[in-house]
Amino acid sequence: MAANGTGPITLPSRDRMSPGPPSPGIPLTPGYAARTANPLSTKLTSVLSTSYVDSEFREALALLDERGVTNSAETRRRLRLDVQKEVIDSNGEIIAEFGRVAEQLKRIGATIDKLNKNYQEMKSHVTAAHEATSSTLEEADALMTQRRNVETKQQLLKAFHEHFVLSGDEVTSLTSTAELVDDRFFAALSKAKLIRKDCEILLGFENQTLGLDVMEQTSKNLNLAFQKLYRWIQKEFKTLNLENPQINSSVRRALRVLAERPSLFQNCLDFFAEAREHILSNSFYLALTGTSASGAKDHSVKPIELAAHDPLRYVGDMLAWTHSATVSEREALEVLFVSDGNEIARGMQEGRENEPWQLMVDDAGEPFEFDAIRALNDLVDRDVSGVARILRQRVEQVIQTNEETILAYKLANLLNFYRLTFSKLLGDHSVLLEGVAHLESEALRQFRSLMRDHIATLQGEFQHPASDLGPPDFFQDALEQLTAIMKTYETSISSTDDREADFQPIMAESFEPFISGCEYMSKNMSGPSGSIFFINCLLAAKAAISPFDFTQQRVKQLQSTIDEHTRKLVESQYSFFRTESALEPLLTSLRPLRENNKEDVIKMRQLEALRPEALTAASQDLDDFLPSAVMDAMENVKHLQDARLAREITEDAADRFCADFEHVEEMLVFADEMAAEQQDGSGDGIRDEVPSFRTLFLRTTGEVRVLLS
Repeated sequence: MAANGTGPITLPSRDRMSPGPPSPGIPLTPGYAARTANPLSTKLTSVLSTSYVDSEFREALALLDERGVTNSAETRRRLRLDVQKEVIDSNGEIIAEFGRVAEQLKRIGATIDKLNKNYQEMKSHVTAAHEATSSTLEEADALMTQRRNVETKQQLLKAFHEHFVLSGDEVTSLTSTAELVDDRFFAALSKAKLIRKDCEILLGFENQTLGLDVMEQTSKNLNLAFQKLYRWIQKEFKTLNLENPQINSSVRRALRVLAERPSLFQNCLDFFAEAREHILSNSFYLALTGTSASGAKDHSVKPIELAAHDPLRYVGDMLAWTHSATVSEREALEVLFVSDGNEIARGMQEGRENEPWQLMVDDAGEPFEFDAIRALNDLVDRDVSGVARILRQRVEQVIQTNEETILAYKLANLLNFYRLTFSKLLGDHSVLLEGVAHLESEALRQFRSLMRDHIATLQGEFQHPASDLGPPDFFQDALEQLTAIMKTYETSISSTDDREADFQPIMAESFEPFISGCEYMSKNMSGPSGSIFFINCLLAAKAAISPFDFTQQRVKQLQSTIDEHTRKLVESQYSFFRTESALEPLLTSLRPLRENNKEDVIKMRQLEALRPEALTAASQDLDDFLPSAVMDAMENVKHLQDARLAREITEDAADRFCADFEHVEEMLVFADEMAAEQQDGSGDGIRDEVPSFRTLFLRTTGEVRVLLS
């Protein structure tokens, strides 16, 4: 087959085929190998060895199938001839096509030659035209360059004019007082500030005339604009309604902008503070009297001076009005400094840089920092300063004319409450807070003065205790007064965490002088009466101050003093038992002697109190004393107002007496035992003639305890 797949294909006929290769089971002989070496056998072997999966072979078979060729001897003979004829015809057609292509190429060559000729002619014409118009083109090019330069300058001038020059309407809006302060004003003001800032770029060039001129004109317009804004804010402040919780947004915006001129901003605040001070002072005067400052009566107002008959109510109403007005003023002005505090702070900082003399005010050299909360507190404090002056005058008058001790303390406590309230509201430094603190000090001073005067009037009563040894009347009155004071303090707000330490000065004035007076009276009394009297006073004082948590330390001190005087009464009752039982000589004689000690027993025989007649008399006196001993002892402390304490004192004294009696009994028993041993050892029979101690002194410790229980 030809290379293009259409060439002749030679297939061997079946009649010319030689026998195939020997089967694998038959060995090849040398003669057979020689016979198979001819070309036909080689070709046959090649055809038979062709793989049917070969692509070219398969295409050849497919082509034969398309021609409908039958496998016959004639067909196989004509197949090569037909294929070669088809190849020759195809080659002839290709040659004819190439001839037509050659004809077209000739025509194209002729056309190109004509085009080259025309190009040369046109080129010569263009060259001549170019030579004729070159000068004109150069002039046109120069004009175009100039035009572009002019357009660039026009654009630059337009951009400069738009950025660095204010329009007539903008200048009018900034400087004319007839124009409103609206969005156009603030937009023009922002543009003017931007122009002044960008003039720094112009000043960086060698020729600074333009920058200086623009900056001068812009600064002039800005100064006029801030003056206009300053006057407008002052006019708005005159009609500003602070009762409305939302202040006019234009005023807030104007204040933020005016902060860039700290001097004008401060002047506006001063003007506003003066106006508000005058308004609030008039309102306070109207609330007090029902009459305005001009003398006109307002029947819709209930005057505080007429409604509050009690001085405490009067002062409380004035303080409540002041607090309400301060809170309302702060809430109304809070939007000026808290919501826009950062903008005002930035404006103040920029203003200090624009006004160099402002920097000289800061002697400390610290960086300026605007505190919105402090500025708000200062402004509110200035607004209510007139009210603070009127309040101080009225309250001072009430304090000075008051002659009641309890009322003086209640006034001080009320002022302390509002002092703490105003401290949280306005900070630690304000005129109002200082005024209230001064009034609180005055009220406490008046309280101490009245208390000392009261104590001075009671000096004579300190010498005369009651017959029943109970707390004197002045002390009862003092405790009632102290209870009222403590109830008042209990409901108050203390400025310190240690309420007991905070209340200590009040205790020193309202309690300590009276308890000291009772102690002085007790020292001038004889016997146990002084201790009984003082214990009664201490018990009454303890009952009065115990319910309050801020007096517990003083309660402990009172209890310690009660215990001390209780021990004195126990000692007195113990001495009564020893003396009235007639055992004092016996107890005194036997106390230093030791039990189970022979030497001490020998000494007992020599004691005067142990002689038979003395011991018999002591036994008889003891028998007479014991039946009514407890009743007689209780009679000694009958004026003690705490019956339980009186019983405990008597019982403690009786226990001590019984312990001493037990020692006496043991000594007597041991002495009798020693005497019996000596008599038994000597055998002299004298024992019945010398009576034993127990024969003369029959009472036992158990019997004494029963009778004294």
